[in-house]
Amino acid sequence: MRNFKQLLVWQKSHKLVLLIYKASSKFPKEESFGITSQLRRAVVSIPCNIAEGCGRETAPDLARFLSIAMGSASETEYLILLSRDLEYLTDTEFMLLNDELIESKKMLNTLIRKIKS
Repeated sequence: MRNFKQLLVWQKSHKLVLLIYKASSKFPKEESFGITSQLRRAVVSIPCNIAEGCGRETAPDLARFLSIAMGSASETEYLILLSRDLEYLTDTEFMLLNDELIESKKMLNTLIRKIKS
């Protein structure tokens, strides 16, 4: 069992959750059960799956949960793009969130490849 809190990719994805919660708190109220909820669920899934994978006993199990986290990261990537296009996020907010997300995806990809090799 690994301590997920020590993984830089978990730390970065946790930071992204906090940033997205703050940014999405300004979304229109009519989106509370729409894009706001979907975006928050998707982004929370990233560090959750990293943590769950770290609680598994085998490397293949960890890699599977990291792959699920990668899928959630891709979903989040689309949802922040949509949020910008709907003008719920400014270009500056979008760039900050997107940069953090892309960095998280790169770190996830590196870790997945390392575990699978």
